[in-house]
Amino acid sequence: MPEIKVTPLGAGQDVGRSCILVSIGGKNIMLDCGMHMGYNDDRRFPDFSYITQNGRLTEFLDCVIISHFHLDHCGALPYMSEMVGYDGPIYMTHPTKAICPILLEDFRKITVDKKGETNFFTAQMIKDCMKKVVPLNLHQTVQVDEELEIKAYYAGHVLGAAMVQIKVGLESVVYTGDYNMTPDRHLGAAWIDKCRPDILISESTYATTIRDSKRCRERDFLKKVHETVERGGKVLIPVFALGRAQELCILLETFWERMNLKAPIYFSTGLTEKANHYYKLFITWTNQKIRKTFVQRNMFEFKHIKAFDRAYADNPGPMVVFATPGMLHAGQSLHIFKKWAGNEKNMVIMPGYCVQGTVGHKILNGQKKLEMEGRSTLDVKLQVEYMSFSAHADAKGIMQLIRMAEPRNMLLVHGEAKKMEFLKDKIEQEFDISCFMPANGETTTVVTNPNVPVDISLNLLKREMALGGPLPDSKRPRTMHGTLIMKDNSLRLVSPEQALKELGLSEHQLRFTCRVQLHDSHSDSDTLGRIYTYLKSALKNYGVQHLPDSTVIVESIVIKVTSSPEEPNLKVILLSWSYQDEELGSFLSTLLKKGLPS
Repeated sequence: MPEIKVTPLGAGQDVGRSCILVSIGGKNIMLDCGMHMGYNDDRRFPDFSYITQNGRLTEFLDCVIISHFHLDHCGALPYMSEMVGYDGPIYMTHPTKAICPILLEDFRKITVDKKGETNFFTAQMIKDCMKKVVPLNLHQTVQVDEELEIKAYYAGHVLGAAMVQIKVGLESVVYTGDYNMTPDRHLGAAWIDKCRPDILISESTYATTIRDSKRCRERDFLKKVHETVERGGKVLIPVFALGRAQELCILLETFWERMNLKAPIYFSTGLTEKANHYYKLFITWTNQKIRKTFVQRNMFEFKHIKAFDRAYADNPGPMVVFATPGMLHAGQSLHIFKKWAGNEKNMVIMPGYCVQGTVGHKILNGQKKLEMEGRSTLDVKLQVEYMSFSAHADAKGIMQLIRMAEPRNMLLVHGEAKKMEFLKDKIEQEFDISCFMPANGETTTVVTNPNVPVDISLNLLKREMALGGPLPDSKRPRTMHGTLIMKDNSLRLVSPEQALKELGLSEHQLRFTCRVQLHDSHSDSDTLGRIYTYLKSALKNYGVQHLPDSTVIVESIVIKVTSSPEEPNLKVILLSWSYQDEELGSFLSTLLKKGLPS
């Protein structure tokens, strides 16, 4: 039986370094190639030695697909392609291809230039890696080779994020990457057609969460920012350069305008200018409202939000600062946090998910003393708020996607084990399908039973209806007789006459013959008459005819009687039938072997 194997090298019962290996129809595909934000050692990258202990990955992988530009999904890409070694195609959407190298270079600078780490990819490696990228368009089927094809669907989440369908023959897998089922201020909701894959591999970051109304969350966020600014405090909002950042900037910009507030709002890093440039460039990936208003006003050109300078962090008075990265694990956001943490007037609002091991995760769990580099401790006195503006699907959204795609099996990644367990039970209960949640390095094998689609000719259907058969019903399978024609990789069931005509063949009749011996003292014609009377009463639902040429006919079955010259009382009954009446022919021969009623 054909089977599909799925092995997470990262994101198995964990959030971070997403990297999933899929083996389908003899092809090996790597889905995402991310890094873990919670580690600074070898654990930061996926364990590629699982694929091969020595040598390059090119011989073992048919292609690599990157779902979006977040570093936990693409951060290990230059390491994998340039340091471990992979020369095959890397597929990603146009926005991901444009933004990915910028974020990789930014992270490389922080890691190598500022922290002085070795065993890390270089700026040149990022460029060489990006040369292997093949851009994907939404809903376009791309042939990787003769058998393997892929297709991208809109995932929401961030600019350019895509879900991918992988197909080899009749087997298919859908990988969601990260997705969002509710539209927001700058992106639309994820969408996929009813593709019924053998396995749907879904993220499960918020497996047990059902989010409250977005409007309430936005009101709460604005109220907290406003109150802190009014009492002279500073608000730090750690974000990643693209995604939630633009969402919250649009929200604060409109609020500042409406309330006529004067406190400055800043956005750190030069990435913002580039980010907004890409939003303009890939406007078709944003939502309806932004596309509509784009002609009169670009939503990403802000009047109240200015570029941040490091010196501003020490300025007196209130301010709001968006700083990267979003989990407070390095960079500008951590630098500002250290300066502002000691004042209870200040506030930090965490708008997204934080991985274990990061400063963001520690303060969200209520830690008031933090051990920083160089063994110094930091007292956390400022207010810590968590408000989920995360662009991940919640439990309701995951269930919604399952209804949309109708998979045969479900596999959860990118989530915490306990939460996954809860969602797994819920999915199995509600949809009556198997749900898997492998850990890193653990392989899930799913045996597939591919359906072979066959078109049926209208004439054949009409003939079935004329014979009084029931109406076609997908829930009640039934046998249909016809001739199966395979042409241009598609199958059609047609009537034998149509098949002969289309293929220009002449018809040959195939008949089965059977002899039954019977002791009977009557003449041949009387014996035949008795057979006719017996079958007439035994087969009430069939047409039984006694013809003048000394034959009895039942459907296509012909019955004749002859006597043995040596023994006149020994009759030989000849039965002959076509293959369509095989069952009835066998039944009649068995019936007559038992003899005629006296």
